[in-house]
Amino acid sequence: MILQSPLSASEPPRDCPLCPRLVASRQECQAEHPDWWNAPVPAFGDPLGRIAIVGLAPGKHGANRTGRPFTGDFAGDLFFATLAKFGLSEGKYDGRIDDGLVLKDIIIINSVRCLPPQNKPNPDEVRNCRPFLSRSVSELPNARTFIALGQVAHQSAIKILGGKLPKARFAHMAEHRLPDGRRLIDSYHCSRYNQNTGRLTAEMFEAVFERALEIAAEQSRLS
Repeated sequence: MILQSPLSASEPPRDCPLCPRLVASRQECQAEHPDWWNAPVPAFGDPLGRIAIVGLAPGKHGANRTGRPFTGDFAGDLFFATLAKFGLSEGKYDGRIDDGLVLKDIIIINSVRCLPPQNKPNPDEVRNCRPFLSRSVSELPNARTFIALGQVAHQSAIKILGGKLPKARFAHMAEHRLPDGRRLIDSYHCSRYNQNTGRLTAEMFEAVFERALEIAAEQSRLS
């Protein structure tokens, strides 16, 4: 099963050649696991939603395997449980792209679409992928509230939304008002490492989404 991207016009090609290191990693995975997705991972969610999440990059055994952000790995359990708690999804997350899960009023877009070795894209790879992120965001007519998961996602989000670095510094629950009125909230990434070390708890992650919904409601009243 292959999911159709809600932002198909802005997605990179499956054989995107821009980052040699990521191409090599993709080809290694294709040889090792030919039945996996092994390609740039598209956006997932509601293109008319008021909230957009900027993620980091696919995990090897998660999105790189399944083809859907946060699907099939440890981070996805907390991620999708949090969306469900706040009414941002319908159906039950089961770690498979055919589980019938649907997102409501929210969409996920990674700042780097391809699997990076050790989950760490280098600066050139982040820059190479930023035009895809920018074009994807430009296709979202109602998104005025953004959530950045981690510092890499924060930096890309600030740049495509017209903010200034280093003035807009990353910190968990930090809020940034962009020049056109859009708002960005920072969160630690819901990675296994951050959860296992206690850097990010479920309560901390939930607080980000609670605040995002408050901001989205405020912006809707003002529009």
